[in-house]
Amino acid sequence: MKTPNTCVAVYKTHHAADDAVKRLQKAGFEMKKISVIGNDYHTEEHVVGYYNIGDRMKAWGKMGAFWGGLWGILFGAAFFVIPGVGPMVVAGPLVSAIVGGLEGAVIVGGLSALGAGLASMGIPKNSIVRYEESLSAGSFLLLYNGTEEDVASAAKILLENTDHDGVETHNKSDAE
Repeated sequence: MKTPNTCVAVYKTHHAADDAVKRLQKAGFEMKKISVIGNDYHTEEHVVGYYNIGDRMKAWGKMGAFWGGLWGILFGAAFFVIPGVGPMVVAGPLVSAIVGGLEGAVIVGGLSALGAGLASMGIPKNSIVRYEESLSAGSFLLLYNGTEEDVASAAKILLENTDHDGVETHNKSDAE
């Protein structure tokens, strides 16, 4: 049996994604292993701006409370404009993976910087395409990285207790 090390859940709304993060937090999962990515340009809830205060990023606008809350508990935050996907806000370890791809000028097999970041986390190319399509349609992704047991537990919680559009686990060897 393969060892999954990344769980990816797709959510149609920021409220559903926020609820999922809170459920994982309440269950004792390490927040530094969770990433959330999404946009809001398909809604009327436009972010006016972002700024840093120490190690925290803040946002103005109707979505500011959602992203500000996530940035308060997740590790790292960034705003990217990704060709083909659009403006994306990212919180969690996926930020480092995307920046690493940009700084190293490593774009994997025609993938975007986001795709390269996801690939570095063990997500296979065919799944990356689906996830980028979901993001383009206005959905949010929640990623959890960890041991086989932790990823399986997180996937179970997300599958059984959240309003998701799909939950999958991936193994780094799947992306190679």
